[in-house]
Amino acid sequence: MGWNLSKFPVAFITGITGQDGAYLAEFLLDKGYIVHGLRQPSTLPDLINIEDLCIRYNGKFFLHYGDMTDGSVLHRILLHIKPDEIYHLAAQSHVKISFDSPEYTANVNGLGTLRLLEAIRTIDKDRKIRFYQASTSELFGSTPFPQCETSPFEPCSPYATAKLYSYWTVKNYRKSYGIHASNGILFNHESPIRGEEFVTRKITKAVARISMGQQNILMLGNLDSKRDWGHAKDYVRGMWLMLQQEKADDYVLATGKTYKVRDFVEKAFAKIDIKLKWQGKGLNEKAIDTATGRVVVAVDKELFRPQEVHCLIGNPEKAKNMLGWSTDISLDELIEEMVEADIKIAKSEANNNLISENVICSNG
Repeated sequence: MGWNLSKFPVAFITGITGQDGAYLAEFLLDKGYIVHGLRQPSTLPDLINIEDLCIRYNGKFFLHYGDMTDGSVLHRILLHIKPDEIYHLAAQSHVKISFDSPEYTANVNGLGTLRLLEAIRTIDKDRKIRFYQASTSELFGSTPFPQCETSPFEPCSPYATAKLYSYWTVKNYRKSYGIHASNGILFNHESPIRGEEFVTRKITKAVARISMGQQNILMLGNLDSKRDWGHAKDYVRGMWLMLQQEKADDYVLATGKTYKVRDFVEKAFAKIDIKLKWQGKGLNEKAIDTATGRVVVAVDKELFRPQEVHCLIGNPEKAKNMLGWSTDISLDELIEEMVEADIKIAKSEANNNLISENVICSNG
């Protein structure tokens, strides 16, 4: 399809292949943007979340190989595509992994933001580029809640400390160089394409597999952790709204409601008509399927973080008042969507296994 590309605003998204990158890319393409995305060099297929976009928006959707640890590549890409808006979503985004790889996490999550802002500072002399930084509720740590833009930060992981470096770097470049740079302090947001290493997707995938007889038990860490969970589709809309403002600023995006991991588990199992009964305490706690007496959830001490963040709940009033932003999708709707999607995947896996077995038998 031929497009007159001079008519469209241009956006650059780092982390394009992840959950937020995929939803944001679709949102922007639907609004008429040309979208460029940063894709990590890899021998593994990483386009599953954006394959459909590559087909539907051929000629308006472009991918570039690069890494947040290589400032020269970032500089070259920006010179080439001349973006109007940059959405910096790329990160080592798993909190527990950051304890195992703290130096890499700091390099990507902290210095990666600095590299992008330095590229903007040197390339964009007229200060036309607008920049969004994906900050996180993990910045607050154990700060009293509900947390808002003026709440103190108390990061409890290498992931959070690296993100705090990025947060302050954005504010510094905004004040020092006049760059339109905003921090979006986003509380937990999930979807059916959330990475399987995140607790919400781990839960819904296990629930789906248990319903299909493909898995017996779900192992989890701290069941009492409280989180403010929303749908990623609502949150990428908030990212875009931040960059449409005349003046750059920092905003909390959250639902204003908090639930325990235990609550999420119960709601997910309820979607497959399993009612849970909890027994035991601490590391000995488990959940029983009341209909069968079977243990379907248990605790694994290896899944606890070295330092736990016990409760996160955001106050999104500033975003509501200044951006006109709100969440449209409830937690129950989110969980239902995730469970249904994972059941489809589990069924597909079962069918593929059956086909493979039949092929093996017929060739025998």
